[in-house]
Amino acid sequence: MKIIPAIDILGGQVVRLLQGDYSQKTVYDNNPAKIAANFAALGAEYLHVVDLDGAKDGNAVNYDIISSITKESGLNVQVGGGIRDFERIEGYLKAGAKRIILGSIAATDPKFIAESVEKYGKSIVVGVDARDECVAIHGWKTVTDVNSIVFCRKMYELGVKTVIYTDISKDGTSNGTNLEVYKRLSQIGGLNIIASGGITFEKELYELQSMNIYGAILGKAIYSGKLNLSEILSKFK
Repeated sequence: MKIIPAIDILGGQVVRLLQGDYSQKTVYDNNPAKIAANFAALGAEYLHVVDLDGAKDGNAVNYDIISSITKESGLNVQVGGGIRDFERIEGYLKAGAKRIILGSIAATDPKFIAESVEKYGKSIVVGVDARDECVAIHGWKTVTDVNSIVFCRKMYELGVKTVIYTDISKDGTSNGTNLEVYKRLSQIGGLNIIASGGITFEKELYELQSMNIYGAILGKAIYSGKLNLSEILSKFK
């Protein structure tokens, strides 16, 4: 199982939000590129980067910062947040991103997802954010009536190979993740599931691994010191 540390960027700073609430943010650093370099030095191979400004309003105000990370960190970077057209997909791919995360647009324009998969193949990943198992969009501000499990199956049918699934109620709480939903998602044969949101305890990582979950994103747990990234990376190779 791949261990994927996360960098969320808001106003050029490294932050974590509580349950996706932009008014409840904790700032950890003013230099995202430095944090990425630190992760690489600890042995990370992968990195999850989200432009929170982009997720909220669609403007790629943090593009230059993220581009420098993809070019200079040496990590396999997956990028998301407000990516809603081919131009931005290609911009990040040219900058060195390995995967592009499409979120809100997957719910509002599934045809675009199918076209993106046809053009860019496995480089396209869909981010599914859910509250009470309903898909949330536009920086988690709008909750739809679309069932998130059914939605993941639909994405697979459109050709998507990898889904990042986040339970918003768990994200940033340090109370643990939603293991039950990943158990159900793991039954979608052929779809790689990356778990995100609230992973706090080492035992959760072993449980996710036992479900054959493809990857686990670590955010607040490593920033707060509840999980030691270097130790986790050495145990999950």
